[in-house]
Formats: sequence, structure tokens, C-alpha cells
Amino acid sequence: MAGKLRVTRIHSPIGRKRDQKATLITLGLRRNHQTVVVPDTPAFRGRIEKVRHLVRVERIED
Repeated sequence: MAGKLRVTRIHSPIGRKRDQKATLITLGLRRNHQTVVVPDTPAFRGRIEKVRHLVRVERIED
């Protein structure tokens, strides 16, 4: 996979499972509406899938 992903946290993890909160932190998302750019790799895809209901994902082409 090539390219990068722009991940934006759109919902709060309050009331969610502890592992979902931890996943947001490992992605670098600490505040609502915060955006990070991550590589499009299977590892990051797995993390994003775990919190897909809390984030918005956009693909960035090189």
C-alpha cells in the first residue's frame, strides 16, 4: 500500500472501552477535531478499524 491517511478524531472516547481510548492515543489523537497523518500500512489500518466509529479517515495520494 502506498500513500498516507489523514485521520481526524470526531467523537469523544468517554464511555468507551479502555483499549479504544488507548488506540486513539497511540494514533496521536488526544483531542476532538485533532488531525494526524499516518502511513497507509496494515498496522495503522488495524488501529483505525478498531476506532472507526470515533474517527474520519481520508486517503492522501503522494
